[in-house]
Formats: sequence, C-alpha cells, structure tokens
Amino acid sequence: MKAMLETDAQKDHRSYLDFIPLGLICLNTELRITIVNRYAMENLHSKQEEVVGKLWHQSFPGIELPLEPNTRITVKTLSFSYGDEYFVGQVAPSEEDGRLTGYTVIFQNSNDLEEVTKELNSYKQLNADLKAIFDTSYDVIYVSDGEGNTVRVSSACETLWGYKESELIGKNVYQLEKEGVFNPSVTRMVLEKKHKITSIQTTKTGRRLMVVGTPIKDEEGKIIRIVNASRDITEISQLQMELEMFKQLTEGYRQELDVLRKQNETDNKLVYRSEKTKRLVTLSEKVAGVDTPVLLLGEPGVGKEVVAGHIHKWSKRRKNPFITLNCGGFPESLLEYELFGSEEAGTDDASRVLKRGLFEMANEGTLFLDEIAELPMALQAKLLRVMKDNEIMRVGGKKPIPINVRLIAATHHHLEDAIKAGKFREDLYYRLNVVPISVPPLRERKEDILPLILHFKDLLNKKYGMDKQFSSSVVEKLQSYSWPGNVQELQNVIERLLVTTDGNLINSSHLPDHLLQESGKYNDVQVNRIIPLREAVEAVEKGLLEMAQQKYSSTTKIAEILGVNQSTISRKIQQYKKK
Repeated sequence: MKAMLETDAQKDHRSYLDFIPLGLICLNTELRITIVNRYAMENLHSKQEEVVGKLWHQSFPGIELPLEPNTRITVKTLSFSYGDEYFVGQVAPSEEDGRLTGYTVIFQNSNDLEEVTKELNSYKQLNADLKAIFDTSYDVIYVSDGEGNTVRVSSACETLWGYKESELIGKNVYQLEKEGVFNPSVTRMVLEKKHKITSIQTTKTGRRLMVVGTPIKDEEGKIIRIVNASRDITEISQLQMELEMFKQLTEGYRQELDVLRKQNETDNKLVYRSEKTKRLVTLSEKVAGVDTPVLLLGEPGVGKEVVAGHIHKWSKRRKNPFITLNCGGFPESLLEYELFGSEEAGTDDASRVLKRGLFEMANEGTLFLDEIAELPMALQAKLLRVMKDNEIMRVGGKKPIPINVRLIAATHHHLEDAIKAGKFREDLYYRLNVVPISVPPLRERKEDILPLILHFKDLLNKKYGMDKQFSSSVVEKLQSYSWPGNVQELQNVIERLLVTTDGNLINSSHLPDHLLQESGKYNDVQVNRIIPLREAVEAVEKGLLEMAQQKYSSTTKIAEILGVNQSTISRKIQQYKKK
C-alpha cells in the first residue's frame, strides 16, 4: 500500500510536535501511522516518509503494542528496547464525541525521563492530534504567531486564567497583558529577547504559573511561533507530590527494564533437557493461568527467579510489571518503605508527600519476593493482611489502597523449621504454600548441564566478541562436577574460563583446581544413557585420545600412557580424524 500523504493540518501539527522532547506517534483505529514527530524518528531510526501510512508492525516489527486494532482501551504502559536504548511510555486512546478515532503512543528514553518530567510536566497524556494534546494537558499550552497573536491554547486556560479558549484566540499578548490576564507576558519576553525564556507568571485568577516560552524560527532565523508551557505552582506541595510520583514511576520502569535486560541475556527462556526440569516447566505453565500464590523451594542459585519470571511470562499479567525484591537485602526499617511506600503529613492533606512502594508498582502484575524466610515478623503480619484484604497501607498513611498483585515467594530454607523456631508465621506459611514448586539442584538434573554450558558459552562469546570453544575433556569435567552453587556457579565458571583463557580452545588445564579435584572423586567413565556398545567404545577411545593429545606431544608417549602400541595410536588418530 502506498504511504498516505500528510495533510497541511497534519504538517502544521507535526511542526509543533517536533519541539516536544518526547516520542509521539499517532495511529488510526487500524494501527496505521498518521503522525510521527522528530524525536520518534531520530530515536527509532526511521524517516517520516517511510512510516506514515504504514501499519505499526510493518514499521516497527520489534516493538509490540499492548492493543489490537479497533479496540477500546484504557491508558496502557509501554516499555521496550530499540538497539542499545531502553524506552518507557504510554499508549492512550483518542476519542471524539464518544467515538474511537485512533491511538497515541508517547515514549521517552528511560535515562532522560526524570529530566523531561521536571521540564515538561504538562505532557501527561497525548492523544491523536495537537488539539487532543492541548485539551488533555493538565497545564496551559499556549501558541502564538511571530506577532504575538494567539493561535492555539489548551482548554485548561479557563481554570488557570479564567478565560475560555474562544475568548483568547486571535487576541494579541500585549493586549492580554495590559488587561491583566497574565503578567508578565512570557510571549512578549521571548519576542524581545529572541530566545527561550523561563519565568514565574501571575494570572488574573490569582494563580502563579511557571512558564517556559520557546521560540520557533524559520530558516532565516525569524520567529514564526512561540510555544509556552505553563505549570501551576500555586500548590507547591502538590507539585512536589507529583514529582515524587514520577520518580517512583520511573524507578518502577527501570526495575522492569532491568528484568527485561536479564531475560534478554538468558535468551528469555529456560534452558533444559532433563525430565525433572521438563516436569517443573509444565507445572509452572499450568499454575501460571491462575492467580494462586506460588512458593518456590530450592537451593541458592538453582534459578528460582527465572522460574518466577517464566510463570509471569505465561500468565495473563505478562504485559504488566514483574517486580522482584530480595527480602534479605534490606534492613527492616527500609524494607517496609520499599514494600508499602510512605506518606508524610504536611500542613494539610493536599501537601502530603508520598513514595510508592513495590506493591503499588507491581499492581496488575507480579511481585516476586525472594528469600521470604528473611522477612521480619512484623512485616510478615503486614504481608498476611495484604494477602487477605488485597490492599496496602503506606507508612504514615491514613487510608488503605486497593491492589491487584500476583504474589510469588521463594526460599532455600525449610519454613517448617522456621515456624518451630518462632521465626516464621504459620498462618502466612499456609497462605504462601498453596502451590509449592521445588526447583531441583543441578546435580540432580545433570542432563541440563550440557545445554546450559552451550547456552552460556554462546551468550558470553557474543557478549564479549569472542569465539572460544571447550574441549570434550572440559565438557566431561563440567558435567561430572556437583555444582554446589548450581546454575549461577556454572555460569560464573564459564564466564571466568572465557575471559581468562588465552587462545580459542579451553582445555582441562584451564579449569579451577577445586573443580579438577572434585571431578576426580567420580567414576572415570560416566554413562548417562543407553547406546550401542560399539558407539560407547568409540566415544571413550576418542575422548581418551583427545585428552592425551592435549597433554602429550608424541604418539609414542600417548601409547605408553594408554598401554597400547604406537601403531595402534597412529591408526586410531587417523580413524577418528576421518569421522
């Protein structure tokens, strides 16, 4: 399909939107792109003529939108990676007279989000076109031409200035300033200074506004538009509260991005071959379909967080946040703030400063509490109330806040022993232990070791720009080791071998001493499955020859060590080379 040409109105709208330091893409109800601003094109490495008129998935196949065509939605959060950058934002519906007209995608580089929040708090939601942006903005957005005549103004002007939009359009800012509608006129100051101006403005209604006026110039440097963004700072504490909310929202997005990065580093999937892990995955996917609490049991390093992420990924909450917290990583005083957030009373209720906790950040999603046995008794009681009532109370708060969170907990302790010792509440244990899932240690699922070795090797080779390989003797020793640190220890050992070994072939001499010493405790020959005897003999012969060749330079010495004739060694080497 040929790309649709932009109308003059759309070009006019986009010229304004190009000065917004946020990515903005407008879609029709079929998810076809109608408007895209400069920020979006630069950060998504696209050209306006290449994407306007095309369907979203054709232009940006790597970015999944949380909606279907012609579907009414509420505002949805959006997080994605593009190249080496990470972005967060929202998808909002556009409506006219109660009729769905399309959607607006707004996003921002996560590293710049807090700075953008400080400078442009007015842009809370963007809809399909400039009028929708103006009308839904909490602040006044004011546009004049190069002579100071009012061109556009958002509907919030009636609240902050006391005048309707129709009463302001066409009027000159010099006249409005003289009438006392606002003082001083930031537009006048921009026209006089010919550069960006920030000033405090007083309105006829007694409001105080923080106004940022930005000139838009043509190719010859002549001012053709002035765009003002006004922020009501009459209630300064209200501003502080919203800034804190944005900070907490940003932190929530960053945690989500951290999880996404970890999932991306492990190829976003469980790596396994054993029947034990296969049964674990099947059970995890079965319980993912319901919101019942899950208790993951297993030794440190077995991958309980990976299993929790897998449950979330298969659940109906997959598009919502997956937040994790290690209960043993915080002192009790800070842990309560992290989980439940806080409110600090000011001179009145309007000036309360709040900090959103992880339960609120995980709302409609999943909260994974690792090392649940480390949770202090006082917080265990609070957690129990949350699970019973589906609501939380911030520290210092006056009223409960309803939440909808899927809870997954994990521990490597025996909670029954902790209950007997008076360190864990029995009633909380029964609340958490609805579906217990044991994650077996790596030594009990040795069939998983080889695919994990290959997976981590390929992943780390790609990460560090290497092409290193393991000899068969190294693989055998890695498979025979007991791995007390489980998958985490295996990954660490493989990374150490890759980054510290010279050359592209890693052999037994490069292995850590503790691994070599323990591997000697096991049988020299491991049998993991039944194969024809002839194949088994050939495999053992080939492995022995490879190990001996790595250690000894002559076939005579190899023959002496293996207890056969030198001619036999030469023949066998040639035989296996052909295979």
